[in-house]
Amino acid sequence: MSEHTAPTAPTTSPASASGRRAARIALRSVQVLLALFFVFAGALPKLIAHPTAVESFDRMGWGSAGMYGIGVLELAGGVALLIPVLQSASAMALSALMVGAFIVQLTAFDGQNAATPVVLIVPLAVIAWARRDHNARLLRLVRRQPLRT
Repeated sequence: MSEHTAPTAPTTSPASASGRRAARIALRSVQVLLALFFVFAGALPKLIAHPTAVESFDRMGWGSAGMYGIGVLELAGGVALLIPVLQSASAMALSALMVGAFIVQLTAFDGQNAATPVVLIVPLAVIAWARRDHNARLLRLVRRQPLRT
C-alpha cells in the first residue's frame, strides 16, 4: 500500500521572518560598528599623524609612508563596509589587513595587543560570508556587464 502526499510549498512563519529580519539588522549593526572602528580608531590617528601612531610606525621602521598607507586602507575599508556591493570584498580585505596587523603585533611589539586583530577577524569573516552574494554583482560591475535583478 503506497501513500501519495502532495508536496507542500514551504511557508515562512512570522517568527522565522522576524528572525531573519533581526539577523539582518544585527549584521548591519555590526558592519556600522566595525566601519566606525576602522575609520575613527584605525585610520584617523594614522591620517592625522597622532603621536602614538607615529611612534608605532617609526618603531616598526615603516615611517610616515607606511602609516599613511595603512591609514588609507583602513579608511577605504571602513567606508566600503557600508556600501552594499563592496561589503563582502571590504570585509575580506580588512581581514587580510588584520592578519598582517596580528603578525606585526607578534613580531614588532612582542604580542602586545595581538588579540585585537584576531577579535576583529571574526565579525569580518561573518560579514564576508553573509554578504558573499554581492561579489557576483561587484564582478559584473568590474567587467562592465549589465546588472540582473
